[in-house]
Amino acid sequence: MDGQVKAAVIYYSATGITYQMAQAAVEAAGEAGAEVRLRKVRELAPDEAIRSNSGWQAHRLETQDVMEAQPDDLSWADVVIMGSPTRYGMIAAQLKQFIDTTGPLWAQGALANKVYTGFTSTATLHGGQEATLLSLYTVFYHWGGIVVTPGYTDPSQFVAGNPYGGSHTSNNGENPPDHVALAATALTAKRAVQMGAALKKGMAG
Repeated sequence: MDGQVKAAVIYYSATGITYQMAQAAVEAAGEAGAEVRLRKVRELAPDEAIRSNSGWQAHRLETQDVMEAQPDDLSWADVVIMGSPTRYGMIAAQLKQFIDTTGPLWAQGALANKVYTGFTSTATLHGGQEATLLSLYTVFYHWGGIVVTPGYTDPSQFVAGNPYGGSHTSNNGENPPDHVALAATALTAKRAVQMGAALKKGMAG
């Protein structure tokens, strides 16, 4: 069994806020020793809606070379880190649609016994950040996954204030993720990889 942890960072981002958080997760996971895949989920919005928002259109072009997530990315990974902006206290439909394609893997038990975690962003203060992460984690519980959160395991978390995962308030897209949000996302990813490594070592032994 290959000892290196494999981590998949799977995200949805419209205007790039959550994408920047995904990049922080990728970097932290790599620094923690993982082999990392960055994958975006497929866009569902019509072209006219995307073209009507300059930030949305620009971000689509910026990330056109990022590969789209496939169920195989979940099979491959030991650790799965998912990110999504909040939509009424839940994940975006685009990420949910990807999750809804995982039935065959779930039925095979192929999603169990992996480490999972998440991060999110909202347009307004609070805005459903904790509710979004908790609703995402409900999926992971159904899969038989092991949910790892940042908790308050680092002094920075007493500033970030969200024990469930990395989160950021963008002020309707005006504010990119600051060092607090990026650090919280990095900590979330780092802990997931560390726990994934411990689990993999234990199962190999």
